[in-house]
Amino acid sequence: MHTHTIFAINGPVITVNDATSFKMLEMVYVGHQKLLGEVIQIQKQKTIVQVYEDTVGLKQGDPVFPTGESISVTLGPGLISNIYDGIQRPLLELESKHGHFIPSGSQAFPLDQSKTWDVTILLNKGDHVNPGMIYGELFETSGFKHKLMIPPNVSGTILKIKESGSYRVLDTLCEIQTHQGIETLNLTQKWPIKTPRPVVSRQISHEPLISGQRVIDTLFPIAKGGTAAIPGGFGTGKTMLQHQLAKWCDADLIVYVGCGERGNEMTQVLEEFSDLIDPKTNRPLLERTILIANTSNMPVAAREASIYTGVAIAEYYRDMGYHVALMADSTSRWAEALREISGRLEEMPAEEGFPAYLPSRISQFYERAGYVETLNHSRGSVTIVGAVSPQGADFSEPVTQNTKRFVRTFWALDKQLAYARHYAAINWNESYSDYGHDLDGYYREHVAEDFNQLRQKMIHILSEEAKLLEIVKLIGSDVLPDDQKLMIEIGRVIRIGFLQQNAFHKEDTYVPLIKQFHMMRVIIHLYEQGLVYVSEKKSIQVLKESHLFERIIQMKYDTTNENMVPFDDYIKLIKDTIRNID
Repeated sequence: MHTHTIFAINGPVITVNDATSFKMLEMVYVGHQKLLGEVIQIQKQKTIVQVYEDTVGLKQGDPVFPTGESISVTLGPGLISNIYDGIQRPLLELESKHGHFIPSGSQAFPLDQSKTWDVTILLNKGDHVNPGMIYGELFETSGFKHKLMIPPNVSGTILKIKESGSYRVLDTLCEIQTHQGIETLNLTQKWPIKTPRPVVSRQISHEPLISGQRVIDTLFPIAKGGTAAIPGGFGTGKTMLQHQLAKWCDADLIVYVGCGERGNEMTQVLEEFSDLIDPKTNRPLLERTILIANTSNMPVAAREASIYTGVAIAEYYRDMGYHVALMADSTSRWAEALREISGRLEEMPAEEGFPAYLPSRISQFYERAGYVETLNHSRGSVTIVGAVSPQGADFSEPVTQNTKRFVRTFWALDKQLAYARHYAAINWNESYSDYGHDLDGYYREHVAEDFNQLRQKMIHILSEEAKLLEIVKLIGSDVLPDDQKLMIEIGRVIRIGFLQQNAFHKEDTYVPLIKQFHMMRVIIHLYEQGLVYVSEKKSIQVLKESHLFERIIQMKYDTTNENMVPFDDYIKLIKDTIRNID
């Protein structure tokens, strides 16, 4: 066999003097250590490879081995609760082999090959099978059912199939006669990370991803299968917000990708998720979480792979009929990796040095979200929430602007709110959600008929309050008429009493939709009664001195998430207080 050798090395970019033996996006092994790489450019006489591991120690003349395959993930039982790097190497297993410092070129099978799984077989010999059909089931964790599916490119008739029983991941379960020959199936599948898995159809989602965070669920909701960006400067709480979403959102599975993040933040994720109890199952949260850790000191090219590895795993569980939430933290680090590789390839830079194909790469990533009918005709979704870290909190930079073009929900984090300890620090004047109309029917049916009307009134009050506060900065509040002073007071009640949440308070860390609705109902009732009050030429100052506004702000702590009766008492309190003021 012809040996291919390295001609030039430029950081993670390797040049090989042969253009005929390789194909685009082919996986290759580089050097004697067999570092994992991918073909990214084929020129007339040479091939360019990006290496996903540290290239220190490589030298000119070292061999390069083609594989004929694309970079793929191994999918099967054992992914959940595991921790991988960007190219799906199991970090805990590598640590047990090599210690805390993992040498370049280390390889390990992504799934535990010795563990046995109790598989229930659902089909029989002679059955005709189509892509995506479920032929077996097992419990991957105590409460999570893993469904064994016919791979998307296989159809035919079952020649042999094992009985239900205990099997390891590489044990052959099934043989299928296809047009191409006999296909053998075990508990695993391989899938190229940059190819979206096929579905029957993509659909509009009319179901929200409920997070328990009032500013998200009420003002800026996201649908299951939707896309959201969390842009914010350093220290505004992007990672904190994604942790909170991962803990509380009603997805069946969380895939958390730490893409170029600081090592201590990934450590925090590991420790928190190990200790936290999932409120739905009363089991550790890690039992419905897959972690991909690609910290900022890891090879820069692997950041790109980590994003695609995460979304390929998410699509696999979606195809079983589950709702999966993918947290990408942060896509800016991924874009910076693209910029670095592009610079080493000497490509023509576009805005701020990013490559001209940055918008298409961002769109391809977010396009893999969606609410779909799967090949086995179940319903599943992948929701993508990507953090963006614009330098200097400048939202006009290319990554934020291009992300904004392709996502339908934009949770803009504000440094001033974060420093004022206002959690979540989502700026209600810069954020938006395009899912309100799609989700209207869900809110009407499952929460209340007038949920959306109250939401619109609240957004209007916050918008008007922002304008009035600009006037107050210039000329003071004394010159404002009482109805405008009331608007400012109600805006304060909404900001502090509704939008601001306490992540450490038992009742306030997660708030169900029905309680959010009743809180809105009380606040809007206070506004409407206040309008009647000031229209009768009564003083707003007297109403402020009654401490009614403070009582309403405190209702988030004084009510439980189960009992909605006290909210009627607040309505009565408002009426009685206003009636008793002369």
